[in-house]
Amino acid sequence: MNKADLVKEVSAVLGSKKKAKDAVSCVFHTIAKALKKGQGVTLAGFGRFGVSKRRARVGRNPRTGQQIQIPTRKVPKFVPGKTLKNVVR
Repeated sequence: MNKADLVKEVSAVLGSKKKAKDAVSCVFHTIAKALKKGQGVTLAGFGRFGVSKRRARVGRNPRTGQQIQIPTRKVPKFVPGKTLKNVVR
């Protein structure tokens, strides 16, 4: 399922494709904005979005084999909730 499929499913409930597209975009934008601020987003029963730090490390250029320094960075993380886990099983 991609974003267009999700909009189609939500539009079946809302009755308007434009409202559904705006709603889905708003949810994604709000989650991304919170993560950018370093805040977590918890959706009860679904899961938790958060920001995780990857430490600096030494990597290799696959083409040349030369060692390179990979800097510390922040990455988004999702941890599924218990209800979601049970649905998928």
